[in-house]
Amino acid sequence: MESYKREFIDFLESAGVLKFGDFTAKSGRKIPYFINAGDIKTGAQSARLGEFYAKAYREHLGEKKTALFGPAYKGIPIAVSTAVALAKGGLDLPFFFNRKEAKDHGEGGVLVGYKPSAGDEVVIVEDVITAGSAIRESMEILSSLNGVKVAACLIMVDRGEKGKTELSAMKEIENEFGFPVYSVVNVYDIIEYLEADLKNAQNVERIKNYLKINGAAR
Repeated sequence: MESYKREFIDFLESAGVLKFGDFTAKSGRKIPYFINAGDIKTGAQSARLGEFYAKAYREHLGEKKTALFGPAYKGIPIAVSTAVALAKGGLDLPFFFNRKEAKDHGEGGVLVGYKPSAGDEVVIVEDVITAGSAIRESMEILSSLNGVKVAACLIMVDRGEKGKTELSAMKEIENEFGFPVYSVVNVYDIIEYLEADLKNAQNVERIKNYLKINGAAR
């Protein structure tokens, strides 16, 4: 595993974003670990998160000029911190996000920040994909922007789970919408990270057992 991926998982755990125990996912599945970007709550943590997303952006998209879209609510600080980190490295990208409810005064509308126009490419930045419902909600918004193309989606962790079929939720999104989904790390990176310390043996076993039932084919 690349060193930055190990550093990222360590960061997620120390920040309380990655937790182990008994949880219920949005999909209704009972899961042995949980990832919540909402637990990023300091300036230093936000800056660090943006650095990891920026590294993944450059790994997969290079210096490509796009606009970053952060779906409300958790995607908003991710888009901002990623844009800041990329700008520090010389790639200044615009960002925008949506309101949960349309504003009926001032300029109105559901989008805040950059206003994409025909010919623009957009990268969606999210925390995780479990069933893909949040990405589908984003696509309802973005598909209404005439001439705007989604180039990719960038997420924190690929959970490696089945979606509505035997394929992973990530692969289903790719097949449905025609753009790639990239993750900073995946669940197998997390397992490898945990296996380095024997005290994590129980968590490793629980995650592996969960994937035997709910994991998508690799």
